[in-house]
Amino acid sequence: MIQEHLIPPGGFWSSIIKIGKTLKIVDIEGGQGVDFLCYNADNTKERYHAPNTLKAALTLKLKEGDILYSDQANPIFRIINDTFSGHDTIGGCCSEVSNKMLYGVDDAPGCRENFLSALDEFQMDERDVVPNVNFFCNVPVSENGTLAPTVFVTGDARAGDYVELMAEMNALAIISNCPQVNNPCNQGNPTSIKIVTDLE
Repeated sequence: MIQEHLIPPGGFWSSIIKIGKTLKIVDIEGGQGVDFLCYNADNTKERYHAPNTLKAALTLKLKEGDILYSDQANPIFRIINDTFSGHDTIGGCCSEVSNKMLYGVDDAPGCRENFLSALDEFQMDERDVVPNVNFFCNVPVSENGTLAPTVFVTGDARAGDYVELMAEMNALAIISNCPQVNNPCNQGNPTSIKIVTDLE
């Protein structure tokens, strides 16, 4: 059964995706960042692990065919279709405190707060928030290892670009449709995304 979900700017979503089922994230208008975490739904102490994922992919930017690995080196999701190619793995999520630290703004909650709200339904908390994947986001790294002054730069995702994942285990997926306006990741104008799930 195919289900579609429209997630507004700054909104969040979560679901358990059974092994072999798919999750598609669509950037409806283009240029929108989507923060993503995932866990073993049968044992949420096992979760997405950026170092294992990067070591296996041999790249900082994920694309079709790459696998999101857990801290136990087990595959959680495989990217099976991708029209963007080059999803960020190092920028992490924005948050109220990082927005204050980096941009000097107050009362500006971000993806970390969305993650916490979504995880609460599964009796999880801040200890379960780990470095995440940023779909459709661009964090360029120079040859000498430096980052851009804003870390995130304007992404080049086009309207309708999507990434489709297949669960390699029963997986808990957590999505934050990034509300950030203080750096260029959403081109200063967060927009809605569409999530398409293949559920039993």
